[in-house]
Amino acid sequence: MNFIKNIISTLPDIKPTPVLPIDDVCKNNDIENLELFGLIWLDSNVEGTRETEQQLRSIINRLKNFQDVKQCQQYIEERSENDRLVLIVNGRLGKEIVPSIHKLRQVISIYVYCMDQKDNEEWALKFEKVKAVIVKLDELVSHIQSDHEIQKKVEEPLLMNIYTTNADKSTIEVQGEFIFFQVLIDCLLRLKSTDADKNELIKTCQHSHKGNPIEMDNIREFEQDYSSDKALWWYTKESFFYKTLNGALHTQNIDMMFLYRAFISDIHRQLQENQAKNCLQVYRSQKMSSDELNVLKQSIGQYISINSFFSTSTDQKQARSFLGVADKSSDLQRVLFKIHADPKMVTTKPFADISSLSFYSTEAEVLFMLGSIFHLQSVDRDPTDGHIWIIKMSLCGDDEHDLKNVLIYMKEQTGSGETNLQTLANVLWKMGKLDFAKKYLERFLQQLLPNDPLRGTLYEDLGNLTSQAGDYDMSVEWHQKSIEFKTENKLPIDPIDSFFIITTRKPFSVVLDEARSHLALE
Repeated sequence: MNFIKNIISTLPDIKPTPVLPIDDVCKNNDIENLELFGLIWLDSNVEGTRETEQQLRSIINRLKNFQDVKQCQQYIEERSENDRLVLIVNGRLGKEIVPSIHKLRQVISIYVYCMDQKDNEEWALKFEKVKAVIVKLDELVSHIQSDHEIQKKVEEPLLMNIYTTNADKSTIEVQGEFIFFQVLIDCLLRLKSTDADKNELIKTCQHSHKGNPIEMDNIREFEQDYSSDKALWWYTKESFFYKTLNGALHTQNIDMMFLYRAFISDIHRQLQENQAKNCLQVYRSQKMSSDELNVLKQSIGQYISINSFFSTSTDQKQARSFLGVADKSSDLQRVLFKIHADPKMVTTKPFADISSLSFYSTEAEVLFMLGSIFHLQSVDRDPTDGHIWIIKMSLCGDDEHDLKNVLIYMKEQTGSGETNLQTLANVLWKMGKLDFAKKYLERFLQQLLPNDPLRGTLYEDLGNLTSQAGDYDMSVEWHQKSIEFKTENKLPIDPIDSFFIITTRKPFSVVLDEARSHLALE
């Protein structure tokens, strides 16, 4: 209980927090990184035809060409370990780059496209991630496509937050991530969407899929024909919708999550309407690094929040088949999740068999809502196949775990009913995402009428936020705007606002303490 008090006591305070590094902000907004999977083609004489590029981009939209080994290697090494990269390389350059990058987690497969198959097989097939040495272009495209069908199911990173019941100070930050993701999703689901948001999403997707006629057709169809009762159909269809939404959730791209919120809400509603009535045993195959597996081994008995929609199957045999055969030279571990899901546990995070609503109606898919929480019960080797790890989990309700009181408190801070951009900004602010909080406060200002009383509060918030970010000159300007607006509209002025303006440009937290001391003396 003391731990819960510690978290609650820190959440609402306005204290200096680290400003997000500009690189992180750029990476989060980088339009190139809207999807998890990327395709790299390294060839000193690369002259891929437009038709070939279109074929490849219909499989993996993000395609980048390189002619220089060093530039290509640097690009690969700078990618996140949560990226999933497929490399096409010729024989000569492959000999040079493959030994250097084949062990990187972000590289999942390599294809050697060359003129001399036999000679290149001698060196290339010694590396486990080299899937094929190919001389015909149509075979290359076909091979990448068939392999990618499996990669989507087992290579997609599993983004999760773990709540440790017997936590100490070193894990409070992790616990905060667990809590705030739950609150962020709750806030987004209650934030009304507009036609302008949908148009912005469509324009963003059109920009990132320019030159990809298949996806441009999908975007056009989505724009014209989407309806809320087809949300799961679109989510399961192999198209930009699934790829960019999933990419946004895995990278926690706030801007894209914001634009997708109406469609996340539609999926949530369809899962609720089709909520499973009976207990289910479901399965999910996954490949993960030894480090990732060790984190789970050390978290037995704890609670896990899955920060994306969680796709599973009622068919254990099919799930196992996706794992393929073991490779002793690889660091990747083959994992099979066995999950017990009791509908009685469901309060806000539904799950459902979506076969009848899916684009692929023959798949026995059970989908869990974004942010579903599971109790991790065990991590053991499979008695029938020692190369597979069996991870057993059970679905939890919001009331079952020890964070119940914290989540209730946090959700009370965002109120009940419909939220607005100020609510979202405050959640982002408390998460330490100051740049995003500022962006959505300013976005809200643009939507308000010139004399809307909320403007005064937003000016105050922006003044406090920019002070916290260390921009004291801008903070003074925002507080000045707040005073001027409230004076013009005959609204009450907070004494703290006035005190801030007449003091030197100090951090707002310091000025706040001085003001309180000053008022206490009066």
